[in-house]
Amino acid sequence: MSISIDRDVCIGAGQCALTAPGVFTQDDDGYSELLPGKADGGGDPLVREAVRACPVGAITVSEEGG
Repeated sequence: MSISIDRDVCIGAGQCALTAPGVFTQDDDGYSELLPGKADGGGDPLVREAVRACPVGAITVSEEGG
């Protein structure tokens, strides 16, 4: 799995960080970012729920090798 955040779309709502705090955080400006080493989701089962929780659809998950 590969996770990406479109920073041009992100509004800093923080729903991803609230839903999957082991994968997402917010930078100093309040925008979402991945925690270091978590670009693959780290096996966190809440990643897909965090994607659904994003009010502007700024997060995408793609399956590698699929």
